[in-house]
Amino acid sequence: MENLVKHQLQDLYQTDDYLWLQKTIEILKIKNFNNLDLDSLIEELESLGRSEFNKVRSLLRQIIIHLLLLEYWEQEYEQNYRHWQAEIIAFRDDLSHELTTTLKNKLIPELDSIYQVAVSLVSKKTGLSQSLFPTVCPYLFEQLLEDNWYPPNNLNRIN
Repeated sequence: MENLVKHQLQDLYQTDDYLWLQKTIEILKIKNFNNLDLDSLIEELESLGRSEFNKVRSLLRQIIIHLLLLEYWEQEYEQNYRHWQAEIIAFRDDLSHELTTTLKNKLIPELDSIYQVAVSLVSKKTGLSQSLFPTVCPYLFEQLLEDNWYPPNNLNRIN
């Protein structure tokens, strides 16, 4: 019987992963661990971990993008700086609700690569040369999370 239930769950995982999830939760709730489809459960947990990391990585990238817009996009500054600041507030709030110590420790070493993607996106959006931006992230991780912290406006450097 155990093998039949496991086999049915494995098939279900391939055809209807949401129903598989509901059935797996039922099995866990009744502590019927012998009937778990462990391979699929492990796959789902790994996927969940990647999703959580990608979510916080994306939020951090959005914060950096908007900080760069604030700091460097002279042509749009007056019309948009309040909007960019509001976006930063929202992204920081979302990030603060998702960020755990472990995710933070995994994000910090990736800061420069996240920054490079943000620079590419800002350059494409604004038409500003990538050479205008620092080659490594000029923001401390703590600054990126800090409410009400914004970089000094570098409009006097742009010409």
